[in-house]
Amino acid sequence: MSEQKFITRYLEESLDALEAMVRDELAQRTLLLFAEEICAATGSGRKLLVAGNGGSAGDAQHIAGEFVSRLFFDREPLPALALTTDSSVLTAIGNDYGYEKVFERQILGLGVTGDVFLAISTSGKSPNIVRGLQAARAKGLVTLGFTGSFAGAMAGLCDHVFCAPSNRTSVIQQLHIVAAHIVCGLVEARLCRQPEAVQAGA
Repeated sequence: MSEQKFITRYLEESLDALEAMVRDELAQRTLLLFAEEICAATGSGRKLLVAGNGGSAGDAQHIAGEFVSRLFFDREPLPALALTTDSSVLTAIGNDYGYEKVFERQILGLGVTGDVFLAISTSGKSPNIVRGLQAARAKGLVTLGFTGSFAGAMAGLCDHVFCAPSNRTSVIQQLHIVAAHIVCGLVEARLCRQPEAVQAGA
């Protein structure tokens, strides 16, 4: 395959996945539920915890940043924390207990009933994400999931799960950020009573 052909095919695959998301009413209703859960939590003094591996770790930080800083307009910061950023915590847990527990231990230590845990796994079966979800449910957190077309073990552990319509990791990750921007836009507009920000795409 020529390099030009690769570029064209990848863009076409990305566009096909995005168009599938546009047509998927269930996925869109799921994102509305994500926004409702996060609004309820942050509006009552609770917080959003986010975790993922590799590129999804970067996505977790990206998502937390949008909530704490801003997305579409100036507002009060919303409480969100990526569980992927503290190298001392991650390496201590990984060394002492194993990498599969790096999110579980943080959730057990930082999570409280009523918080929201957004778990990101393109495969739906990352062991540390699964254990994190199990810990979150045990502590009474609301559990949300971002995954690919096959939710895997996450399906039974999430109160709501968004399944990106793709089997390619990189395309799934692209749709996760699209979905996250939608959810964040809905949340900040609702909590700040500025629905026109969503309507206008400010």
